[in-house]
Amino acid sequence: MTAAATGVGSLPGGDAREAAKTATGSFEDFPYLPELPARGPGADMIGRSLGLLVDMYAHVEPSGWRISDRPGRDSKRARSWLGEDLDALEEFTQGYEGRLKVQAVGPWTLATALELHGGEAVLQDAGACRDLAGSLAEGLREHLADVRKRIPGAEIVLQLDEPSLTAVLLGRVRSASKYRTYRAVDRQVVEGALRELFAVHDGEVVVHSCAPEVPFGLLRRAGATGVSFDFSLLTEREDDAVGEAVEGGTKLFVGVVPGTDAPLSDPAGSVMGVRKLWRRLGLAPGTLAESVVVTPACGLAGASPAYARAAQAHCVKAARSLADNPE
Repeated sequence: MTAAATGVGSLPGGDAREAAKTATGSFEDFPYLPELPARGPGADMIGRSLGLLVDMYAHVEPSGWRISDRPGRDSKRARSWLGEDLDALEEFTQGYEGRLKVQAVGPWTLATALELHGGEAVLQDAGACRDLAGSLAEGLREHLADVRKRIPGAEIVLQLDEPSLTAVLLGRVRSASKYRTYRAVDRQVVEGALRELFAVHDGEVVVHSCAPEVPFGLLRRAGATGVSFDFSLLTEREDDAVGEAVEGGTKLFVGVVPGTDAPLSDPAGSVMGVRKLWRRLGLAPGTLAESVVVTPACGLAGASPAYARAAQAHCVKAARSLADNPE
């Protein structure tokens, strides 16, 4: 079995066709729908996900995205760019059959990034958090149906980006004034909202975070089939949680290739740490290829176009090395 490789989400530049060509060309067996934040607000991961919301709107203020009473130019632009990106992906996936990844921001990171009318984050208001999660669920249902219609042979993998999840759980999200932090959200509330959102998709659901201290256990209990993370931030303290996740069938999307321009080692060297982790956990080397997907550490929006292409090709070679030499 060949270990899989895919991208995280963002790419440099602003050309949808070029991005789709890169994402499908680099990852012939596991392409993804690219995001191009360089185009401006609405093309970034937060703006794109706010554009998916149903009966809930947002616009850009100098401080960031804020709730609106009606759809405006910013949310329309986000939808328009998403349409353009889907058109380009559809063009480069004619007849494609296999796994295809689409990304959206999860409800908790969205709640830290979206402001209420008064300027505080949605995170401060439990009712607003519930409304946001419900609106996102509806929007994702429509989005996934659209992708299925455009690329009927695709087995869709839904990735939810939750880089702020740990900060939400630990009460580390700063208020609008920056002088205080919002109260930590109860773990059961967080888990329940994620479980309801994961239920909109009957296929694979992966949660991505490139922050430290990813809550593997909580994500697994909520029903995530995979966890995507920056491998360099993993510590031995998390060994038990990672081991339990793998033994429970959770896939690890390991970010082993830097997200910004850096010298690339040999592909086998990039996944050496993954092999060591397997030995440390006492897992059978033969399970590596089926349990691990190799990715960049984070999105590639901050990289040069040449490096982004090289990094993605490197992920594919590293995955092959893991499958060929798991020991």
